[in-house]
Amino acid sequence: RRLTSRGTTGPVMFAKIVKPGGEQPDELEKSIGEALLELEVNSDLKVQLRELYLTGAKELDIGDKKKCVIIFVPVPLLRQFQKIQVRLVRELEKKFSGKHVVIVAQRRIVTKPTRKTRNQKQMRPRSRTLTAVHDAILEDLCFPSEIVGKRIRVKLDSSRLIKIVLEKAQQTNVEHKLDTFAAVYKKLTG
Repeated sequence: RRLTSRGTTGPVMFAKIVKPGGEQPDELEKSIGEALLELEVNSDLKVQLRELYLTGAKELDIGDKKKCVIIFVPVPLLRQFQKIQVRLVRELEKKFSGKHVVIVAQRRIVTKPTRKTRNQKQMRPRSRTLTAVHDAILEDLCFPSEIVGKRIRVKLDSSRLIKIVLEKAQQTNVEHKLDTFAAVYKKLTG
């Protein structure tokens, strides 16, 4: 069920936020929804933003008194968001007074099949495994830059250090956000 500005299920502000389970959006999500609606009305992104909505948002402290806004979008809409992501993020960062904004797809991890759950009708798809979801989150964070290299170093205390090499072409766009990417990835993947 999708909320629209014409629907009677809520005010216009909620048109850009569709929460799973029909929950009410919090203040941050409402403000992002309002910003998206405002951009849709006032900017050249109108056509692209018309069909897009988000499923949630979080604010995260990065350190050095900096904050970051994580916007969660449905996986099927991720490609459309990524087409306009550079301009959209720039506009949202202006609106939220210099806070970094990252867009991540809302993915689901399905638990590993055990003896009790073996007799399920469907196999777990590869895209729902823990590793696949974590890799996809990392790719979403680094967009528009692509990951060209990856090293995983497992220390003696079984903690992992993941080193990512991003493409040189997008260095100027991404370089100042590297700490944000690290903090958000750590927060989302644990």
